[in-house]
Amino acid sequence: MSDQKISDEALRAPLEALSGQDTDVARAYLDCGLPPIRSQDAGFNGLVGMIISQQVSVQSAKAILGRLVEQVGEITPENILALDDDGMKAAGLSRPKQRYTRGLAEDVLAGRLQLEHLPDMSDDEVIDHLIQVKGIGRWTCEVYLLFALKRPDIMPAADLALQEAMKHLKGLEHRPTPKEMYELSENWRPHRSAGARFLWHYYRHAGIA
Repeated sequence: MSDQKISDEALRAPLEALSGQDTDVARAYLDCGLPPIRSQDAGFNGLVGMIISQQVSVQSAKAILGRLVEQVGEITPENILALDDDGMKAAGLSRPKQRYTRGLAEDVLAGRLQLEHLPDMSDDEVIDHLIQVKGIGRWTCEVYLLFALKRPDIMPAADLALQEAMKHLKGLEHRPTPKEMYELSENWRPHRSAGARFLWHYYRHAGIA
C-alpha cells in the first residue's frame, strides 16, 4: 500500500461517522469515496503559501510559490525581506500579497508573531494570534489549522468551493453564507475537518462550477 493510500485511510473512520450522522454525506461518500489527504507546511513557509493561495486556484498558487522559491531559495523571513519588488512581481505576487508577505516576515522577526507556540494553542487561540497579521483573515487561520496543524474539527466556512459543494450536497437554492456553513456543519462535530476535506473532494469529483 502506498503512503498516499495509508494517509487517505485516516479519513475513513471520521467519514463513516459523518455518514451515520448525515444521509447526504452518506450518499455522496458512496459516490465519491475517500478524499486524498492534503497537508501544508507549518510555520512561516506554510503561512506564506496560504497567503499566496488566497483567491487563486490551487494550480496558480503552486506556480507562484514555485517561482518564489526560485527567487529566494528558501522561504524564510530574512529571504522574503531581502527580495525586492521586481523579484516579488516576477514570482507573481500581487502588490497586496507582497505587502502581506513582507508584513508577516516583519512580525515574525520582531517576535510579534510566535509561530513556534501555535501547536500548543487551542483553535481559538491560534485564530486570535494569527488574525492580528495584516492579510490574514479567518479563512487563512482555519486553513492553517486544518492543513498545517491538522486539527480535527475545523470548517473554513468562507471558502467558496466548500460553499458550492455544500449547496449541491444539501440541494440548496443559494450558496450558503459563512454563517450558514457553520450552522449546516454543526452536527458534523467533532469531525468537521474530515467533512471539509470531503466537500473539496466532492466539489472536484462532481465537477461543480
